[in-house]
Amino acid sequence: MAIRNIIQIGDPTLRKRSFEVTEVNDKIRQLLDDMKETLIAADGAGLAAPQVGILRRIFIVMAEDKYYECINPEIIEKSGSQNGSEGCLSVRGKYGDVERPNKVTVKALDRYGKPFTVKAEGFLARAFCHEYDHLDGILYVDKATKLMEEKD
Repeated sequence: MAIRNIIQIGDPTLRKRSFEVTEVNDKIRQLLDDMKETLIAADGAGLAAPQVGILRRIFIVMAEDKYYECINPEIIEKSGSQNGSEGCLSVRGKYGDVERPNKVTVKALDRYGKPFTVKAEGFLARAFCHEYDHLDGILYVDKATKLMEEKD
């Protein structure tokens, strides 16, 4: 496993749509392992492959004492609404208020290519939506109603 560099806003990779994963193999599993190590080192809640310079439809989320690996994810249901503060490992030093669905159902493949679905609400739903946006080249700053600087 290796800690990868997290690219920052301004890098054109963050604005591109990611490609579907056509084969879940050892290379993809290595990427997932590296992303997890990178996420832990950065003390974040989620990380998408484009944030480490890989244009593939993959993200990971760590929340509620659980770790989710999502390959080729799709948000198949959304309901409700929540407004809350978000930050991003690719937009350091800022945070903003973003409206998201309160509940989502995500369908994806796991690290072995097996399909699964997960129902999420609250913060977990927010994290899934935030990471999913990365796969389409969308950053939370595009949706934030108020953008603020973090205080040291």
